[in-house]
Amino acid sequence: MQDKDLVTIILEGRIDSNNASKVEESIHEKLSGKEPAKVVIDAEKLEYISSAGLRVILRIKKTNPDLTICNVSTDVYEIFDKTGFTEMMKVERAYRKVSIEGCEVVGKGANGTVYRIDADTVVKVYNNPDAIEDIRHEREVAKLALILGIPTAISYDVVRIGDSYGAVFELLNATNFSKILNSRPEKFDWCVKEFAGLLKTIHATKVPEGKLPEIRNKVIHWVKFVQEYIPKEAGDKLMKMVEAVPEDDHLIHGDYHTKNVMLQGDEVLLIDMDTLAVGNPIFELASVFNSLVGYSEYNHDTLIDFQGYDYATGQKFWHDALAAYLDTRCEAKIREVADKARIIGYTRMIRRTIRRKGLETEELRSEIELWKKELLALLEKVDDLTFHINELNVEADVKYLEDVQFFIEEKLEAVGCPPKALMQINVAAEEIFVNIANYAYHPERGRATVRVEITEEPGVVLTFLDKGVPYDPLSRSDPDVSLPAEERDIGGLGIFITKKFMDDVNYEYKDGQNILTLKKAL
Repeated sequence: MQDKDLVTIILEGRIDSNNASKVEESIHEKLSGKEPAKVVIDAEKLEYISSAGLRVILRIKKTNPDLTICNVSTDVYEIFDKTGFTEMMKVERAYRKVSIEGCEVVGKGANGTVYRIDADTVVKVYNNPDAIEDIRHEREVAKLALILGIPTAISYDVVRIGDSYGAVFELLNATNFSKILNSRPEKFDWCVKEFAGLLKTIHATKVPEGKLPEIRNKVIHWVKFVQEYIPKEAGDKLMKMVEAVPEDDHLIHGDYHTKNVMLQGDEVLLIDMDTLAVGNPIFELASVFNSLVGYSEYNHDTLIDFQGYDYATGQKFWHDALAAYLDTRCEAKIREVADKARIIGYTRMIRRTIRRKGLETEELRSEIELWKKELLALLEKVDDLTFHINELNVEADVKYLEDVQFFIEEKLEAVGCPPKALMQINVAAEEIFVNIANYAYHPERGRATVRVEITEEPGVVLTFLDKGVPYDPLSRSDPDVSLPAEERDIGGLGIFITKKFMDDVNYEYKDGQNILTLKKAL
């Protein structure tokens, strides 16, 4: 008996008319005082069963409806199948045994480790020793992903690996990206491009309603746990930000890192599909950060043990892959999204390490404290977790003007904006952003968002948003530029130049934000 609700019965040898009554008596003795019970009949050593034995099992099933027969040999399974027992109860075939001794580890995820057992095949060994349902789940979601257009492998066999189970996949001479990065450093940029490209494909894939869980619900549980270990104000803000992330029906892998991305021939494949979910990509990027940087911030050797490459490589890969994913070279934009991902990443790592008795050792306590310090510092400056490719959110400070202009220029140059229009847009952007930096929050500090939208005409719409003091710059009269210098007011030229250079300028105050929109044909 494994627990108070489960009774395991082992059947072996032959069960026929000669010994069926004795076998039934033995079973009743084991079930005495426990019926109805959850019964598992282990038939690994059962060689033969006749109708007399089948009647015994049927009577046990009637008094114990929750009955499973497992580890059934092919010959015995045929008897159960022909007599309809496989329709009346759960009957599981025996699984062939496979050894992973000396096998290369090609991937490692939250729920298991992938080993190469020969040139053609790999096996994923699950951490959960009772993993049959996990294997079935992964098969189902992998098939869903494949149907939706995600390149992946489907397991074709289930095997026993020691006391656990494994799923076998055909991956002909496939190599994971970690191994490529270690053995072929000249392929670094190629790996970055393919890694980010596949991630964008995943996140652009819509999933039919109800097929996969929403990852945000899991993250909320992480936050509830971590709230007990950080100041209340910070914990409340963290929860509010996570709850504010909108529901999303796009695909999330859930454990995306370089050991779970494989190259087979010329095709890039994704493995370890049991963590598939739907949700906002910021939750996925948090997982990517953890695997490449976060778990190794305190002890850099952790990354070598996990991925095989050093911490500097992990940091660079995280930065470059995020830049490729966002399709930007703007460091401010990369930092903005990285900071949001890190908030979720630290939350997950703190919870995971504490739950694994991390408070019981000095090294792990120091690791947790490092993550807490980083998390609290980020919560001081980040107000929401969502991001948009065409938006830049920065502190409203003139020192970030260059970042704002670079971000705008990058978007405009990509569509061939004429040099004169680019210069005029840059001037207008400077005038508006500097005005926000100097006056919106004075004497306090706040943040500003710049949105760049390219229209079909072609044209550009620039939108500046801040949560500072309500102020309509268009309400101010234009300066009289015909007056001599000694009679002119000093101020007012910024918004005047903006109106002259732009085709349209519009202001509104909505949802607690100043919103200034500039439009210009290109």
